[in-house]
Amino acid sequence: MTEPLGHLFRIEPLSPKHVREGFACGVDALDRYLASQAGQDSKRSYASNFVAAELSSGRVCGFYTLSMAGVAVGLLPEPLQRKMPRYPSVPAVRLGRLAVAVTAKGRGLGKWLLLDAMARSLASEVAWAAFVVDAKDETARSFYLQYGFLALADDPLHMFLPRATVQAAFSAGGGTVGPQPQQNHCKRLPK
Repeated sequence: MTEPLGHLFRIEPLSPKHVREGFACGVDALDRYLASQAGQDSKRSYASNFVAAELSSGRVCGFYTLSMAGVAVGLLPEPLQRKMPRYPSVPAVRLGRLAVAVTAKGRGLGKWLLLDAMARSLASEVAWAAFVVDAKDETARSFYLQYGFLALADDPLHMFLPRATVQAAFSAGGGTVGPQPQQNHCKRLPK
């Protein structure tokens, strides 16, 4: 994705050229992950790490991770369970981490990273039925709720969007996640 922040940042796979030193999002675990584990996870194919790098300096101002996962069908809301195949779990994409540097907050970078993650997931040839996030805390949960994410039955911080919701939002134009005429359980992304 190149807009709306394409004149300031580029979202791309993490590489040695990116300046990670000094990244601080306000959550120590996320800061440590980017500094010491993200590169290893990428090399070992445990997670794909993407960064929002400042065009002028290569400095990382935000990042997210994607990996494949499974979601137990019993954790989904009852109406969705009825539409799923009779398997114990369905394939999912896990947005494992998403963070924005304190110095870059308030610019919409978190939303841009989330939309980029969804777009990359839709472009993948790997099948998935749910886009899953593990919100770190109530602040993160509030962020995802504004985009229509629903809680899974096991934990209010374990959240998801059905693939059909993500796909419909992108095919409707503009990468906005929100209600379609037959769906009323998601909110529209703020413009």
